Amino acid sequence: MDWTWFHKFGSPPHVYRLAGVLTPWFAWPAALLILGALYGGLVLAPPDYQQGDGFRIIYVHAPSAWLAVMIYAVMATAAGVGLIWRMKVAHAVAASCAGVGAWFTVVSLLTGMLWGKPMWGTYWVWDPRLTAQLILLFLYLGFMGLRASIDDLSRADRASAVLALVGVVNLPIIRYSVEWWNSIHQAPSVMKMDRPSMPFDMLAPLLAMLLGFTLYFGAVLLIRLRAEILRRERNASWIREELT
Repeated sequence: MDWTWFHKFGSPPHVYRLAGVLTPWFAWPAALLILGALYGGLVLAPPDYQQGDGFRIIYVHAPSAWLAVMIYAVMATAAGVGLIWRMKVAHAVAASCAGVGAWFTVVSLLTGMLWGKPMWGTYWVWDPRLTAQLILLFLYLGFMGLRASIDDLSRADRASAVLALVGVVNLPIIRYSVEWWNSIHQAPSVMKMDRPSMPFDMLAPLLAMLLGFTLYFGAVLLIRLRAEILRRERNASWIREELT
């Protein structure tokens, strides 16, 4: 089997050009899906029979929480690939993920707090799911802080990759915390083995927003990856050729 196509993904010039080509293919569908999902969720979807219109924050909260976990998995996978196979582009992907994942985690925590105040009577409780999500934010911040504290890029890549891989243990805790421990957090209503418990007119905008956020992450990742490659390869000859 010819594996040359795979090895191309270790080439900074190839990945830089490919990211530039793919970015619009992620960005435009993401914008359309997010706008359509906002209209469907905020205007077309009926109020919840228990939560009223307050449930509509789920269209931002749930996709943000999902992206926070998914991006960490992508970051840790890229960091592991870079650590094992010493691929500079993989480390660049991991570095590009961290800031985006941290912001999605912040949004998920803030929207959860805004929802929790009217539903639970308080902005914050030390619930297993909420606590694990807060730890996820600290892992992102720790990853970025560790990278920034080490001047040597190779050492920074290796050290942050180890931290990212250790932090993976938190992901199943986030996912299954409401099932493993007593939790006041709402149980999964979409990501479950049987049929989703949400009616379709509420579920469709949520799934569209989830896909839109995922594509948005893809677009932002590609943009950040190009910038990270430029930073790492700023003295390479191909950079001068690319920009002239």
